[in-house]
Amino acid sequence: MKDTPILSIIVPVYRSETSLEPLVKAINAALTPASIRYEVVLVNDASPDACWQVISRLCEQNPQIVGINMRRNFGQDNAIMTGLRIAKGEYMAIMDDDLQHDPGDLPALLKKAQEGYDAVYAQFNTLNQAWWKRLGSRFNGKVAEWLIDKPKGLYLSPYKVLHKPIVETICLYDGPYPYVDGLLFEATCRITQIPATHHARTLGKGNYTFWRSLSVWARLASSFSVRPLRLVSLFGLLSSILGIAIAYAVVIYRLVFPEEFGANAAGWASLMVAILVIGGIQMIFLGIMGEYVGRTYLKVNRKPQSTIFEIKNRP
Repeated sequence: MKDTPILSIIVPVYRSETSLEPLVKAINAALTPASIRYEVVLVNDASPDACWQVISRLCEQNPQIVGINMRRNFGQDNAIMTGLRIAKGEYMAIMDDDLQHDPGDLPALLKKAQEGYDAVYAQFNTLNQAWWKRLGSRFNGKVAEWLIDKPKGLYLSPYKVLHKPIVETICLYDGPYPYVDGLLFEATCRITQIPATHHARTLGKGNYTFWRSLSVWARLASSFSVRPLRLVSLFGLLSSILGIAIAYAVVIYRLVFPEEFGANAAGWASLMVAILVIGGIQMIFLGIMGEYVGRTYLKVNRKPQSTIFEIKNRP
């Protein structure tokens, strides 16, 4: 259809009431001169500030703005999945709400995607983030190389453009803990990246704490790969082999030096250390397996991925 947008921009919104209007203006300034028909899908993830009031006002002023109000806070990836299902564009961009992602890069990302790629990531040469966030990004990238076969050198940026057919595929996932990048790598290998600009934050403050970043890693580790379980099995096998070897050595030593094993024989301290270390490792492994079991339980019981309270500018 003539009025169908070429590009839908999905923006998960949380604690960003001051940046939404400048963001919409910047998107319009970037796409209108390039004659790119677009819509902006603002997904309010139950933000406690006045984000929904700002979104409602923007929707009244501009029919290209679609507002989605969630019933409660579900998390960033859940909000993104909701926006992807509502969006109508042939291509769909995902970007943050804090203006650190430059809307001026949207035409280049779109052009690259139109060359036949399912996903085009924004590659930031410089990240204007706290050191622990940069370290966490590198760590998640290395883990993703092992868990979901992410190509080396590809930065898993939250700023990207996706082609509609691949979006339709990943939206088939209805589990309560989606991870968009994990779903992408399960569905396609037609992925690339281009250089983009990452601005310093000028409005508001970041919503991601260390623990929230850790939860993203846990979602990647336990929802899209069984390799952590295989690692647990490998450690268990190695521990068993080591235990048998030690037991064999103790028996031989007992037979060769029986006089050293009297009633007051030493060794209780090393024994306690071994028990505590092995017990701690076992608890970690049980926690990993419990995470898998818990997520499976919630999916089987059909915990909702998201629920929508209200939508503006969409029939």
